[in-house]
Amino acid sequence: MEENDLLTEISIAYYEHNLTQEEIASRFNISRIKVGRLLKKARQEGIVEITVKYHPVFTSQLERRLIEQFGIKRALIAVDDPNEQKQRKQVASLVSNYLVSTLKDGMTVAVGQGRNVAAVGEHIGVYPDKNCKFICGIGGVQRTGEPVDADYICRTLANKFSGTNETLYSPAYLESKEVCDIFMRNGVIKETLDRARKADIALVGLGDMSENSYMVQLGWFTPLEVTNARINQGVIGDIAGYGFFNIQGEIVETTMSNRVIGLSLDDLKAIPCVIGIAAENSKSMAILGALRSGIIDIIATSATNINTVLNLAKL
Repeated sequence: MEENDLLTEISIAYYEHNLTQEEIASRFNISRIKVGRLLKKARQEGIVEITVKYHPVFTSQLERRLIEQFGIKRALIAVDDPNEQKQRKQVASLVSNYLVSTLKDGMTVAVGQGRNVAAVGEHIGVYPDKNCKFICGIGGVQRTGEPVDADYICRTLANKFSGTNETLYSPAYLESKEVCDIFMRNGVIKETLDRARKADIALVGLGDMSENSYMVQLGWFTPLEVTNARINQGVIGDIAGYGFFNIQGEIVETTMSNRVIGLSLDDLKAIPCVIGIAAENSKSMAILGALRSGIIDIIATSATNINTVLNLAKL
């Protein structure tokens, strides 16, 4: 029997048919120790995937601990899934359901960009009609693949809630602070951002300082700029893709700062409810810094991230 076939057969016998390792050893004429090794290898090679389903009481306890530790309003905690796309959808569904239960007529939602924010708009569900406005909190980007720009997300959310949307008529990224300052003085851009600053809720993504980040892929920042900010300035994450902070949650000015047309971290801090979304389990350090910044009011992420954050906070 080919090894992959053997791994599959043993895995089915153990996990689906509930045979003991001794029974499997007898059936396949191998030692019990080898059965244990093969089951471990099946997990390592992805033949077997184990997902822990958290009881609602458990996630409620995690949320309570997080609220006590950081003084936030809510924690929307999704069960872990080894598939990143599925986990993103689970986190997005929690944010979507929160909006359904929270939005009232006349409210304004400032919308950021990125895959995690876009997943909220793409969530399939039942949406009540709300006389709400969804307004871009950042300028536009060239679509290089999946639509994750703020304008697309605003239009999608407005359509689902039968609300309205407002575009920020500006590129998101500019090559220098000087050019950025000129754009920020433009009347149309300034008026849109002023309305976004008065939003009741903001949806933003949280990022880690990765050389393969979405902003690097867009060409906004170079891998070297990201590396320098991380190593030399202690930057461990960003809010909305361009507001940088360290592990203590302190805002850090970098060579990448002041080159994006959008709401600043100070602008976000003034919005009553900022929802930070980070589905990926690689972002626990960034989540910790973001929570310490005082900008995030609601965190939406996975149970693994919350556990890691609570453990890191003790150090």
